[in-house]
Amino acid sequence: MNHARKTIFNVFGAEPLSYTRFSLARQPDGDSSHVEMKLSAEEEEGGENGVIDHLPPRIGKARSHRHLCCACGGAALLFLIGFLFGYISFRARMPQVATCSNGAGSSSDGILYSSEYSETSNNAPSDQVLYWGDLKKLLAGRLTKAKFQDKIRSMSSGSHEAGSIRDEVLANDIHEQFESYKLDKVWDDEHYVRLQASSSNVVSLDDARNTILDASSAFVAYSKNGEVSGKPVFANYGLKEDFKALLDKGIVVNGMVVVVRAGSITFAEKVANAEARGAVGVLIYPDPLDYKNLGETVALFGHAHLGTGDPYTPGFPSFNHTQFPPVQSSALPGIPVASISRSGAQKLISVLDGSDCPTPWQNTIFRKCATSPSGTNVRLRINNLLVEKKILNIFGVIKGFVEPDRYVVIGAQRDAWKTGTVKAAVGTALLLELAHTLSEMVKTDGYKPHRSVIFASWSAGEFGAVGATEWLEGYAASLHLKAFAYINLDAAVSGSRAFRFSSSPLLKKLLEEAVTEATFLPLNLRAGFAGQEVPFRVDDAARAFIACSGIPAISFSINNGLGTYPYPYFGTAEDSPDNLLSAFGNSADLMENAIRLAAEIAGRLALRLTHDRELYLDYKSYDSWLHNFVAKLLPYQKEMKKLGLDIQWLFQARGDFTRATTALTQDVKNTDLDDRDASRLLNDRLMKVEYQFLSPYVSPKDSPFRHIFLGSGSHTVQALLENVGFLKTNASAFDEDLFRNQLAFLTWTIQGAANALSGDVWDIDNDF
Repeated sequence: MNHARKTIFNVFGAEPLSYTRFSLARQPDGDSSHVEMKLSAEEEEGGENGVIDHLPPRIGKARSHRHLCCACGGAALLFLIGFLFGYISFRARMPQVATCSNGAGSSSDGILYSSEYSETSNNAPSDQVLYWGDLKKLLAGRLTKAKFQDKIRSMSSGSHEAGSIRDEVLANDIHEQFESYKLDKVWDDEHYVRLQASSSNVVSLDDARNTILDASSAFVAYSKNGEVSGKPVFANYGLKEDFKALLDKGIVVNGMVVVVRAGSITFAEKVANAEARGAVGVLIYPDPLDYKNLGETVALFGHAHLGTGDPYTPGFPSFNHTQFPPVQSSALPGIPVASISRSGAQKLISVLDGSDCPTPWQNTIFRKCATSPSGTNVRLRINNLLVEKKILNIFGVIKGFVEPDRYVVIGAQRDAWKTGTVKAAVGTALLLELAHTLSEMVKTDGYKPHRSVIFASWSAGEFGAVGATEWLEGYAASLHLKAFAYINLDAAVSGSRAFRFSSSPLLKKLLEEAVTEATFLPLNLRAGFAGQEVPFRVDDAARAFIACSGIPAISFSINNGLGTYPYPYFGTAEDSPDNLLSAFGNSADLMENAIRLAAEIAGRLALRLTHDRELYLDYKSYDSWLHNFVAKLLPYQKEMKKLGLDIQWLFQARGDFTRATTALTQDVKNTDLDDRDASRLLNDRLMKVEYQFLSPYVSPKDSPFRHIFLGSGSHTVQALLENVGFLKTNASAFDEDLFRNQLAFLTWTIQGAANALSGDVWDIDNDF
């Protein structure tokens, strides 16, 4: 230690001082005093035990300021060395932190953090600020180089039905492509579901020759098996209004086989409407009025399940370890259904020899709608096979830098009955390109999304969004707390002249902004924007997200805008790359630009939802929906008062919701969005809006579409309005007990949404 001190002091040019203590020999008088002397290092070394020999006495020099400075410097150096030793030993005891490739990491307890807010982060991209205008330019620039045709042809090579070997090959290919894009994580989700396959189905006439109407391989999945016979009745599209038009002409369908043309609504809705009126079977055909260029021997594939997901595990997921109970969805049909071609339907023209069709229907192949009592019956023999299949959903994620546990999901159906170019390949190609483009924007261009983006490739979409619904059911407890939007890419492009969409009210304003100043086609998509909205199809995966799980969702399509189905090959074996190209006048460049436009719209939606600190959800949009609902009830106040019913509490609940949205708007203005905790609390309230419109008074098993505005069932606003409408049109059909329950449950659902939007329980301001 002495040598160390000497070395330090020598560095600073000073003599180190030391103390030596020695005792004088005890004197006979017992004096035990001792003396302390301050010696220099040299003097200390001069004698052993402090005894100084042969040295002349030295006169100590006065301590200079230089010596004082040297002493202070030495002390500082010692302190620095000690501090470094302490810091190193402290860091050695700290847990390791895994860092994601995008800069987001997770601590040992699994909590994700962002390097963007780390005080020690010194990455160059952290100094780069990308504003919304910058992101739009980056997105358009990257999409300009994107090529879709090769991907589409690859995905359309042959039939790839759900659960088939080809479907699994495509799933593995998508998994590998996600990994090649360097997404933060890629994983699979496996389900075991029950699907149907065709087997020796026959549709014939009960004539002397048992004439076969059709021999197409197309079939209607989830049809009831069995054999039925009845006289044919033409019911146009099979809408409720169509059956009412038949009734007005004195034509009944009870005990009949109903013939309907494809279009306007799904197969499942047509079958449900026919069954509700007593039909024993349904035939569905493509009329040339809707399917102009379709071959006359081509029939359509579809399904008759009035819902989504595996109908044999309603309300819960089809994982391998699930113990399947002996139950099936109440939305399965109770009558046989078959799909026939136009040529098969034309064989019925001579059989329908009764009453004329309503005038608006006479542009179809049928002029008469009914069969005379002596007419010929139609016989259906349906023998679909119920098979269990393993399906794979493939996921990839770009993790957010601030809130990685909040995410927008972008999804597309992968499977198809045959080639499925528009039905599946276009959406899958869009999904892959968006994953690649957004990943490059993060890895290369310096974009740091606040929230995560999940890319999902679904299987079994042809059977009613089975893959997507099973995933929602499997993670229902947490998804509504984490997923704040879903963007559906299914059938997103089938033309270049028109635009239509289905959307949650919360996302409509965002979509309108996203289509503004479209880059790749000379279309003014914002012109007449409101008129381009159509209701969600029953089997749309986006509807499963919003109506079953309370997650805002959106679907859109760029098409040619002609007829009910502007692309005539949709759902047929002729849905091929060449027929898709024909929809663009065989212009490959036009097709590429239309698909780029769809990618740009979806990309803008995802970027805006992950860029802003405040979630871009138009929570005030439901004010007008509630206002319209109450306005439609007002004409029935007089009739309701006669029954002792009042809608005062519904008025109050609607008022509380409006006050809650007004208060939230003020809170947004008063919130420092740079404060991460305050921003997160604000977004928590925004994310609850859609979910709170799921009725808590019905079972997900019995009524999976629980949304009171966008769902289906007796708990919905539409069902209440239909019931109360009988007070003026058919009082005997009005169900008072049902109406009382409907009114009470809807009122409390709306009140609950208002309370959730208000925030903490002590902030709720209502007089309910």
